[in-house]
Amino acid sequence: MHAIIEAIEVFLTQTLGAHFGVMICAMIPIIELRGAIPLGAALGLPWWVSYLFAVLGNMIPIPFILLFIKKIIGWMTQSRIKFFNKFGGWLTRKAEKNRERIEKFSFWGVCLFVAIPLPVTGAWTGSLVAATIDMKPHKALLSCLLGVMIAGVIMTLASYGVVAAFEIFA
Repeated sequence: MHAIIEAIEVFLTQTLGAHFGVMICAMIPIIELRGAIPLGAALGLPWWVSYLFAVLGNMIPIPFILLFIKKIIGWMTQSRIKFFNKFGGWLTRKAEKNRERIEKFSFWGVCLFVAIPLPVTGAWTGSLVAATIDMKPHKALLSCLLGVMIAGVIMTLASYGVVAAFEIFA
């Protein structure tokens, strides 16, 4: 396991460079900027660089999700391949589970849902829900961006506050 972690670290820091490592990490579902900003802190990047690259990386997939997710899920749920069929059903249930709460507040509901820096509350899921409730793509994109920026501030304060505390006691 140590070798795998070391290989990932080498890839992110030496092959891609720390900046793009943070950006790629922020693009990964579930991890998103909740993992990317602490990674940037661990790699010694300034807080504003981690924040900027994490927000940019987290937002890259969002327009594609907003435009194509309903068609992809529709195809998946009708697929004869069990994995796709089950995964499409799971995505639909996930979006529907949060639909009522988010639909009630629409723009701000998606924004706040994305802003909460907990697993499965990020921009990927928020844009999935926004597409499911038929929010206009430009409103959904702006809502997700605001939510990502807020989550980024929270994670930056948490990550760099912890790093600063360790530096004081070191």
